[in-house]
Amino acid sequence: MSQTPNPFIRGYQNLHVVRTLCITYEDDSPPVWRQLHPSQAHLLDDQIAQFPCILCNDFVLITEGQEVGDDLEAQCQTEGIVRSVVYAVLGSDAGQPIHIGDTYAAEDAREVVRRLTFETGFYSRCWEISTAHITEEAGCYLTELADIATPIGFLFVVFRIPYSPAIGVKVIATPWTDANLQYVEGITAEQLRQEQCDKGMPESLVNVLHLAALADVRILIFDADAPVLDGLPLYEE
Repeated sequence: MSQTPNPFIRGYQNLHVVRTLCITYEDDSPPVWRQLHPSQAHLLDDQIAQFPCILCNDFVLITEGQEVGDDLEAQCQTEGIVRSVVYAVLGSDAGQPIHIGDTYAAEDAREVVRRLTFETGFYSRCWEISTAHITEEAGCYLTELADIATPIGFLFVVFRIPYSPAIGVKVIATPWTDANLQYVEGITAEQLRQEQCDKGMPESLVNVLHLAALADVRILIFDADAPVLDGLPLYEE
C-alpha cells in the first residue's frame, strides 16, 4: 500500500506539553530555548523566571538558591538569565513532529491539548464515505455479506441501512495496530490482511477497512451519495 497519510486520521497526534525556558545573555546575543534539567523539574515557575542560570546545548540549570552538582555544573559553560517560562504544545502531523504553539501557563497549554484532542470513544468514530472508494466488485461483496453471517476472523460485521442502498460496516477490535491485534486476537495487522485476502475479500475493500480501523473508526458507511474523502483512492465505475 502507499505510505501516504491516512485520510481517516483527523487532527494532530501525540499531543503533549513541554515546559521550556527563554534565556538571554549579557552580550545581547539572540535568546535561546532550553528545557530545565530533570533534577530541577520540581521548581515552580516563579522560582525560575528572571533567575540566573547556566546552560549547555541540552539543558539549563537555575543557580540562584539551588544546589547544582559539580558534574552538572561542569557540563554547562554558558551563563544567562531566564526571561520567561513557556509551555510549548507539541505533537505530530502525518508522522512528522510539529510545534503547535506556546502558552505562558501549564493549565492553558493543557486546555489547548484538550481542545485539539479527538477523544476516542466520544466522537469521530463513525464515517460516511462514497462507494467510489471501493470497486464495484467490492460493493457487491459487501451487499452479499450483509445478508449472511460474516466469516469468522474478518473482525467486522456488515449490515444494511433500512430504506437506503447504503451499506454499513461495524469494525471490531480497533485500532488494527500490531500491538492491539496481538493483544486481542494474537495476530498482526499483516496477518489479518492476508487472512482477509485469502478468503476472497477484494483488495480495495481491505485497504479502506485497514486505514479506517487504524484510525480507530468503528462504524463505516458506504453510500453512493456520500462525498468522497480527500486522500483516499477512487475507482472508476
